[in-house]
Amino acid sequence: MTVEQRTEAPPLAAPPAARRAERPERDPWAGALGRVLREGRPFLRARRGVVVRLAGWSALEFGQTFLGGYGVARALDDGFLAGRPGVGLLWLLVAVAATLPAGAATRGVFGRLADLVEPFRDGLVRRAVARALGDALEGPGEASSGAVSRVTHQSEIARDGWAGTVLALRSFVFTTAGALAGMAALEPRLLLVVLPPVAVGVALFAATLGPMAARQHAYLTADEAYAGYVGQTASALRDIAATGARNEVSATARDLTLRQARAARQLARWSAVRIGATALCGRVPPVVLLFAAPWLLDHGLTGGALVGALTYLTQALAPAVHALMSVLGTAGGRLVVVLDRFTDPVPPPRPDPVPAARAVPRPSGGGAPRHEAELRGVTFAYGPGARPVVDRLDLRVRRGERVAVVGPSGAGKSTLAGLLAAVVAPDEGRVLWSGRPAASVEAASVRTLLPQRAFVFSASLRDNLRYLRPGATDREIAETVGALGLGALVDRVGGLDAPVAPGHLSRGERQLVALGRAHLSAAPLVLLDEATSGLDPVTEARVEDALADRARTLVVIAHRPGSARRADRVVVMDGTHVVCGTPAELPALSPFYRELTGVPGRWPGTGDR
Repeated sequence: MTVEQRTEAPPLAAPPAARRAERPERDPWAGALGRVLREGRPFLRARRGVVVRLAGWSALEFGQTFLGGYGVARALDDGFLAGRPGVGLLWLLVAVAATLPAGAATRGVFGRLADLVEPFRDGLVRRAVARALGDALEGPGEASSGAVSRVTHQSEIARDGWAGTVLALRSFVFTTAGALAGMAALEPRLLLVVLPPVAVGVALFAATLGPMAARQHAYLTADEAYAGYVGQTASALRDIAATGARNEVSATARDLTLRQARAARQLARWSAVRIGATALCGRVPPVVLLFAAPWLLDHGLTGGALVGALTYLTQALAPAVHALMSVLGTAGGRLVVVLDRFTDPVPPPRPDPVPAARAVPRPSGGGAPRHEAELRGVTFAYGPGARPVVDRLDLRVRRGERVAVVGPSGAGKSTLAGLLAAVVAPDEGRVLWSGRPAASVEAASVRTLLPQRAFVFSASLRDNLRYLRPGATDREIAETVGALGLGALVDRVGGLDAPVAPGHLSRGERQLVALGRAHLSAAPLVLLDEATSGLDPVTEARVEDALADRARTLVVIAHRPGSARRADRVVVMDGTHVVCGTPAELPALSPFYRELTGVPGRWPGTGDR
């Protein structure tokens, strides 16, 4: 079998974040905030006692603010200006004494804050994990680091933003209430002067929340798109240079950079409006009060009340307004944008068509398919404009057969394994398992694909081995340990039930554990994609023989010449042709195969895509 092939590095398509950035902007304040408020009400109702206790501790801040300005006013009017310095000092002591419970209040506030913040973060982490599992159950696809980011970085951003918002909002409410109550007690006309600029500033600030959230959403999306594309480009520099795709890659990177810069400029414009709103709330009221002072004094305002009102505005209201708007403008905006990624509905788990621990039932009788896996006219390329890595390939892997795939790095060996395992969907053609379309069969019941990098979990060795078959008996586990030569590893870690620290295992030991899972599983098709690269030749041969002895169909991306010599058939992929034959036939069919098998020991050029 000879099939013409042409290989080319996959062009870098715009990452998902870039595709999101190209969509019409939506208002995350209206979308995400609406969902957050709907889902947040039950959260707060369930913690009504925590909110009440938090408000109780915050009431001390109300008293401190009220007595601060009121004490200064009385100290002047009833004390120093009236010629009674003792009374003035007494009122100042009252104002000072109001600050003494601040330490206890802070401790109480932060204690209650933890009862609101930590359950909030834990809920987000649970939601992110459920979302990731739901997406994984939807079917095979490209793995994304977004779930990891939500569980770690984004959940921490949300927690910090939620904590900052609660603290700032609580402080603003009780401080503003104390200041307004104090000015009303001194002279109600003060509210006529102070409230208008504060109300206008708050309204203007509220009007910026939606546009600012949209601009922050657009900026974060553009930033993610640029960062994702740069990371993708960095990992493919060799292929970009080899295929002459420099101009195309540069143009895409330039577009992403311009989009990010445009989003940053729009965000800066709305930030300027927000700064104006903050100044209108915090800086303008004292100036307006000074301009209105003659009128107020003519209508009965005392000098002490004027100084007390200025104390309220400069020492209490202005800092509280500035803190609230700063937090809502930064942490609050990020909180809404981040929660936009958490509040999408979690998909229900998809029922498995076939239990994972059971093989697909095979037809009995003479009509049973002879082939475990088939590729019929399969073509695959890494992008619409790329040359195919696999081009109109027909390949049949017979039941119980051992097939080795050899070739240089970049020839498409791992791509072929992914196609056979239905991890990669072909652009054209069909992938069949036991005569049935692979898409109609539960993958875990048919095949086990082991990559070069083996994953070991922080669990017991027993649980690691039976990960693909939880119901495996002790006898079956013992047979796997003996067949693969895992006894030394079992003894070293302290037994099958001893906890395993993945970082304490060597690369070869981790691969042995993963191979043990494959040996113990019930899947009839096993594909090893450089999965024995960390083993010595003797152990590698023992593992391959053990897997084949269980009547498995074995496809090996060959790591050493011995894998090809042990195979029933060998598929040679040299980058331009695919040749298939027995180890005895191939030296006459493929000069490349002769060259490879003429090199003793490890073959050069391993580690392909």
